Amino acid sequence: MTAATHSTLFPQVPESADAVLDGLDPEQREVALALGGPVCVLAGAGTGKTRAITHRIAYGVRSGILQPATVLAVTFTNRAAGELRGRLRQLGATGVQARTFHSAALRQLQYFWPKAVGGELPRLVERKVQLVAEAAARCGIRLDRNELRDATSEIEWAKVTQTVPADYPAAVAKTQRDAPRDPAELSQIYSAYEQLKRERSVIDFEDVLLLTVGILQDRHDIADHVRRQYQHFVVDEYQDVSPLQQRLLDLWLGDRDDLCVVGDASQTIYSFTGATPEHLLNFRTRHPQATVVKLVRDYRSTPQVVHLANGLLSQARGRAAEHRLELVSQREKGPEPVFTEYPDEPAEAEGTACRVRDLIAAGVPAGEIAVLYRVNSQSEVYEQALADAGVPYQLRGAERFFDRAEVREAGVALRGAARAGGNDPLLDGADDLPAEVRAVLSTKGWTTTPPAGSGAVRDRWESLAALVRLAEDFEQARPGATLSDLVAELDERAAAQHAPTVQGVTLASLHSAKGLEWDAAFLVGMTEGMMPIAYAKTDEQVEEERRLLYVGVTRARFHLSLSWALARSPGGRASRRPTRFLNGLRPGSTAHGVRSGAGGGAGIDRGSGAGAGAARTGTQAEVRPRRRGPVRCRVCGRTLTDAGEMKLMRCEDCPSDMDEALYERLRAWRAARAKEISQPAYCVFTDKTLMAIAETVPGSESELVVIAGVGNRKLTRFGADVLAICAGQTVEEDSAEDSWGV
Repeated sequence: MTAATHSTLFPQVPESADAVLDGLDPEQREVALALGGPVCVLAGAGTGKTRAITHRIAYGVRSGILQPATVLAVTFTNRAAGELRGRLRQLGATGVQARTFHSAALRQLQYFWPKAVGGELPRLVERKVQLVAEAAARCGIRLDRNELRDATSEIEWAKVTQTVPADYPAAVAKTQRDAPRDPAELSQIYSAYEQLKRERSVIDFEDVLLLTVGILQDRHDIADHVRRQYQHFVVDEYQDVSPLQQRLLDLWLGDRDDLCVVGDASQTIYSFTGATPEHLLNFRTRHPQATVVKLVRDYRSTPQVVHLANGLLSQARGRAAEHRLELVSQREKGPEPVFTEYPDEPAEAEGTACRVRDLIAAGVPAGEIAVLYRVNSQSEVYEQALADAGVPYQLRGAERFFDRAEVREAGVALRGAARAGGNDPLLDGADDLPAEVRAVLSTKGWTTTPPAGSGAVRDRWESLAALVRLAEDFEQARPGATLSDLVAELDERAAAQHAPTVQGVTLASLHSAKGLEWDAAFLVGMTEGMMPIAYAKTDEQVEEERRLLYVGVTRARFHLSLSWALARSPGGRASRRPTRFLNGLRPGSTAHGVRSGAGGGAGIDRGSGAGAGAARTGTQAEVRPRRRGPVRCRVCGRTLTDAGEMKLMRCEDCPSDMDEALYERLRAWRAARAKEISQPAYCVFTDKTLMAIAETVPGSESELVVIAGVGNRKLTRFGADVLAICAGQTVEEDSAEDSWGV
């Protein structure tokens, strides 16, 4: 969740320009009052930079100093641009343009193309992968799916750094870039790709910036037109601008300096896309008279989280590190960060899921918890572990909320019901706005209880549930509001891409977590080779990995957990070690990476999967330790590493000897138990766990507990029933309160 959407209530628009300044701290107020450029805001994580710049724009507009149509605020993602528009709307600053660089450039390109070039703008190719594949084939180069993705990324990097195909090999050598394959081959593919686009009269997203730059450079009349339109510029996340984006910004400005930039060099984590903090670091050199304001009051995180974040940067090196900001937490004390070491990755995932479930049981909403990892391929084992623990989750990176098919359908249904008013029989008996929304959305798939499992059905339900919660908050903020009022609010939010909250634990990479925040963050897989990533070779690449970890740490408001596994799979050699970035910061380590004591130091939790969470609360009665040998296919003997195969204890394509009748009896029993505890069926056991049970037919607790997805907690709750069913016995329905804790 972002700070803007942490509360889904609807604040009142400030009554006056001076009221816009209410609640700002001295530094934020200084930003808001600095309406003449150039202005440079150095803003640490959680210091309210978006609040400062939106209040600056709103104050300028509300006081009459800035005309809304002459202000252009640019940022890097549609989500961030939507948040800017949403906040400006809440502050009464309507009419201000808040866009991404690409969106602003595309709008200008579409408008001026007929005049500058003639005819219609070439078609925009949203996904260039297919064209890159054809270009490689034309060069006689065969690329698999991963190589194709890497080649596409290299072309994007070359274009935003304004590198033509012929110069690509030299640029790679100069920047010490770790190219995914021979630079000469990539240069060939890049050249063929550009030729294919010309032949088919299409352009890509990078061309949008390049062509806009070209027109503004060549046509002074068009450049003057744009400069008359936009006279005041605000750039968010300025540390992430590429050379091409900076060139476009310079052309927008011309010889003026009415510019406000906001950034933090310590959060530069996108250099692989061409982003560089040099423009931020050199701002005072380019603009000697600039007003510089530092925001260091951290309103997001507790002193314990901030202390760890500051500690990470205190060991940083390089030019960006010289400009680091020392954050000062403004929150009450909270729990200390938790450092946990696990024997293997499945145990780490299971232990993390148990701790997530404990937090939810303690009152932390699922939507306020995130599990963050270095690469997307790490997500699968955590998806499975959360599903086994009965915890709903959502993967970061899905399409925008108001672009989802179910949300569009819901909007049409709500709009129709609003027009019909009291004549719609669907609304009979609905005595308030939330009840009306629930009645309408029930025809689109919303139910009072979520569907079992994950996937598309659950995603659709979560989207509709978010609209229901939005209606409840709207009613609370504006008593007496009608369905028509809510539809108007949804239309405005859709225009601003100001989405409501979708509940569920977030699974996301550290890169995609940038700009977000949660009450609790679990940073997993914190080992050498993953953090820093193995291919980070140069000092600057390693320092960027440190900054990436800093970004991850500062996503947490209150609870922060960092964990690592000593081996990849159960029984594997414990050769891994925790990331060097935590040396001197985690208990039992020194700044030089020498661990004190064989046990690794007091304060590090020795997690072991499900037992880790239970041992902390003293509630576990272990039957026997979880199996620690390599998990091998019981059909062909191959060592298993895939989470799903490990659960089945066989390769997916090896023949199954499952007892179908037993499997059906287990499914029927599971449905009954799930109903008793008022939880989805997968909260008892997933389908794959039931399949594994039906294939192995355990005859004792020791045989049952080692099946992936069972563990000691579920053994205590359900073991007797499962073993009885496996033995062919009839299990009596038990209406007594279950120990699930519901």
